[in-house]
Amino acid sequence: MAQRPGFPIKLDQQVKATPAKAIAAKLAPAKAVAAKPQAFGMESSAVRQRMVQKLAAQGLKDPMVLQAMGAVERHRFVESALVTQAYEDTSLPIGLGQTISKPNVVARMIELLREGATGKLGRVLEIGTGCGYQAAVLSHIATEVYSIERLKGLHEKARANLRHFRLANVHLLFGDGMLGYPKGAPYAGIISAAGGENLPEAWLEQLAVGGRLVAPTLTSNGHQALMVVDKTAHGFQHSVLEAVHFVPLKSGIS
Repeated sequence: MAQRPGFPIKLDQQVKATPAKAIAAKLAPAKAVAAKPQAFGMESSAVRQRMVQKLAAQGLKDPMVLQAMGAVERHRFVESALVTQAYEDTSLPIGLGQTISKPNVVARMIELLREGATGKLGRVLEIGTGCGYQAAVLSHIATEVYSIERLKGLHEKARANLRHFRLANVHLLFGDGMLGYPKGAPYAGIISAAGGENLPEAWLEQLAVGGRLVAPTLTSNGHQALMVVDKTAHGFQHSVLEAVHFVPLKSGIS
């Protein structure tokens, strides 16, 4: 596979790759004799480190993705009544009929988005901000993140959730995700947290040559599956992967 692009056409900020097992080991909780915890409960980095170890055991291999998953405090994005489940590998309701995806699904999709890259991606477009968690993770693997949400209530919730992190490279947009965001195009990557029967033409147009799109879509049997689309100078290459379950892709704002 050809090297993945930064923005607009080549990768920047090259980083030295570290094997996934080394990342997991590095993030493993320290022994009691040497531990000097900075916080307790959900605030403890050890909680996130255990989640990263599980992700690595499940087959996630990208060091940059594992580091990003370990850096972002997922408990800040879930409802207070569900905070004890924040680092379990499960999706959780975030209001307005939407959910925060399982950590494994978030990591898997971002790993697919980065496949073939040797450093940070350039601009990435996220369709469906939700509570803002995936945008926060994406901020660690891309130079810029444009994230668009069609539900005003969730857009405001994401703004509130992300304020704590002060992420200068994340831009939250309120609008119709099916239209993408042409002002930021072309994108090195596009990732969607909602699935429809077909991929919107706007997404394909806004993807950079050499860029990759990862999104759930309906297959011929009526079930959702992850689709990966690579844009080449000669057209598009499609791959349909494992079954997934995401909220339906809708147009308009609400």
